[in-house]
Amino acid sequence: MYANLCSYHCYLPDCAGSFPPLSGPPVKWLLIGAQQTATMATSCLAWKEEILACSKMKRGDTSQESKGESISDRAHLLSSAPRGSGELEEIGGDRYHTHVRQKVMALLSVLTPVLAVVLCLVIGFMLVKTRDTGTSSTSPGTTKGTSKVDSRPWADQDLQDDTVISAREEEDGDWVDGGEEEELEHVPYSPPRYPAEKMLERSRDFYTLLNQRRSVRFISPEPVPQEVIDNVIRTAGTAPSGAHTEPWTFVVVSDPETKHQIRQIVEEEEEVNYRQRMGDKWVNDLARLRTNWIKEYLDVAPYLLLIFKQTYGILPNGKKKTHYYNEISVSISCGLLLAALQNVGLVTVTSTPLNCGPQIRVLLKRPANEKLLMLLPVGYPASDATVPDLKRKPLDDIMVHI
Repeated sequence: MYANLCSYHCYLPDCAGSFPPLSGPPVKWLLIGAQQTATMATSCLAWKEEILACSKMKRGDTSQESKGESISDRAHLLSSAPRGSGELEEIGGDRYHTHVRQKVMALLSVLTPVLAVVLCLVIGFMLVKTRDTGTSSTSPGTTKGTSKVDSRPWADQDLQDDTVISAREEEDGDWVDGGEEEELEHVPYSPPRYPAEKMLERSRDFYTLLNQRRSVRFISPEPVPQEVIDNVIRTAGTAPSGAHTEPWTFVVVSDPETKHQIRQIVEEEEEVNYRQRMGDKWVNDLARLRTNWIKEYLDVAPYLLLIFKQTYGILPNGKKKTHYYNEISVSISCGLLLAALQNVGLVTVTSTPLNCGPQIRVLLKRPANEKLLMLLPVGYPASDATVPDLKRKPLDDIMVHI
């Protein structure tokens, strides 16, 4: 493209060859092209001065002659300039005016490709900058400064999956190599096997139990044995996880002051969620469930269970370990936790406090590799507890048999 533009007029026969090839580094050829453009512009200005001076002498201005210069000298300078047609034979009369017009047209014809080259350089530079900016803004690990409220406010930035580790993060930390871990021994596995009738009975009983599970927002302050909570969390810890990394942390809060501080954080953010982030449609969908940003149960429930996902692990020797599919693994664990709570007769309401994760993480003094995934108030249902009369989809609506 540059060769075509620069060879536009015969006065620039060597210009095309002076530009570097497009295959070179973008910044380098941009700088060289700018330098060539500046050189041509300087030559054109000098040429213009010669034409103006000659025009003044033709009108009778002899001020330059006092310095030893004559019209013939100027004519000689003009004749030495490159031209697209023959040599200038003389300066005078109609030929002089014709010559001046030719020079002006030549000057314009020279400036036209120069301006085109400059325009191409500017466009090329803008494209290079746009590509560099786009690459840096979409790279992993640039979410540190992401605004709390973005174009999709219901996607909590603190819940984004960090399974993919960027090269920069790999360089920043000391990551454990998979080959450094000990080889696992494989042992026989023989779970109990039930007769068909017993299997059917157990499946029905388990379904009946879990079908009674409801999200309850009215929780009794009556104490619950700590050992029961311990066993519930042990059950949740049996969930499968990517490469058996077990990327979960269960924080149990029973201290009244800490529970109240959590409530203050949640209600402050939830009010903003209901008024600004969630939008009218989401708020209207929740209206029939009679829920709002007031979370009294966070103070009343005897326990708050906060489930954190570990975006990566930290080994005793300080090295980091990749946690694959950490969010999916922790979500499966939460499902087992809900089933375990239902099994012992406790209730909860699944809460995913939008944009509260960083503040709660600091309050509970959790490390930076942990991100809040779910908050569960746990206890017995209040004596006057009510729940919406919801119906679940039938089997035909949730199962496809092929």
